[in-house]
Parts: sequence; C-alpha cells; structure tokens
Amino acid sequence: MELLPVFTADAEGQQVSNVKYLTGSPRQIRFDAKKGEFNVNGKEPLGSTLSFQPLAWEFFDANILNMGQKSWVEMFYLDEKNRLCAVLFHGNSVNALKQVSVPLFYDDLTLADVILTITPEKKENTKITPKGVYYIANFSYAMADPKRTADLAEYAGKYNIYREETINDTRIGSVSQGYNVPQHIISRVFGLNSNSHIAELPAVD
Repeated sequence: MELLPVFTADAEGQQVSNVKYLTGSPRQIRFDAKKGEFNVNGKEPLGSTLSFQPLAWEFFDANILNMGQKSWVEMFYLDEKNRLCAVLFHGNSVNALKQVSVPLFYDDLTLADVILTITPEKKENTKITPKGVYYIANFSYAMADPKRTADLAEYAGKYNIYREETINDTRIGSVSQGYNVPQHIISRVFGLNSNSHIAELPAVD
C-alpha cells in the first residue's frame, strides 16, 4: 500500500501539512487485552494485527482511565488516511516494547526509524478459578524508509502531539520522543507551581 505524503505544496509552492489531526484529540486506537484485538474507540474493529511507524511516544507512569497507577506507553502514528492516531499499552506489553527499544538504542536508532508490527500473545492466569485468559502485545519491526522517517520527524517537530485525555497530575514521564504538550495544558493540569511534574513533560509554546 502506497503511503500518503506527510507534506504537500500549496498553490504558491509552500509546504503544508497533509495530516488530519485535531490538536490534543488524536484518533483513539485501543488494544482489547481480553480479546487480543484492536479497535477504534471500542467500536470499529481493526483485527488482531497492527502495523505502523511511530512518530511520537512517551513511556510514563500514571493513574489514568480509572485503572490505577500503572506503567504505560503511548504511541502516535499516521494511519492509511494520514489521520493522527494514538494507541496505549500497559503492563507486560510495555516491557515487551522496551525489549525492542533497547537494541535499537545500541544501533543508534529509535522507534521512529522502524515500522512496528504488533500481534497478540495469549496468556493464562491459572491462579484464579476459572482460569483467566488475556493477551499481551508482542512487537516486531522492519526498517522504515529514511525519507518517510525524516518527514515524520519534521512533522513531530512542528506540532503539539499529545492526547489530552491521558494527561493528569499523576503522570510522570520517563522516555519520550516527539511528544509535545503546550505550556497552557501543563499549567492547567499540574498547576503553575508543580515544577516537579512539569519537568517530566516536554512542552512547547
């Protein structure tokens, strides 16, 4: 499938974004750990496999979505229609992605340089009766086109890429790239004097 360009030229030859993104409200892609399937907002099914090239992400700890304090990773990417999407993983899936990220680091690469393919792996909890069945995400990758990578990096550097719904005063980021939160959002969520948290969130005006 041929990808849509990240940027196009207007009538005057000026570069313009070809991405559809409402700031702070990316298209929400969900991984249903009970079924091992992806969907859009819990409605439109996307199947059990998802492939994309990340353009921004953050590993963080937070109490979000009424799930208690957990470790998360939030990744942002463009789908086949150039809509900016966000997908969240927590728990064992976060650890699985870190196993992919570490060797990339030692090859002077990041998640932005690859196309991730995510497939579910079935797990069983035999400590309960009846036994529980759930899925974690497994990650594999192939190298992405360098020109596409450069275009995505340029886009991430120009726009505020974040999901407002997953930002609250329990969020503490650890590793991020391309993830940019406007200062007014940080000030509203954390308070003007909450420097310990603000320092953990990359911000642009």
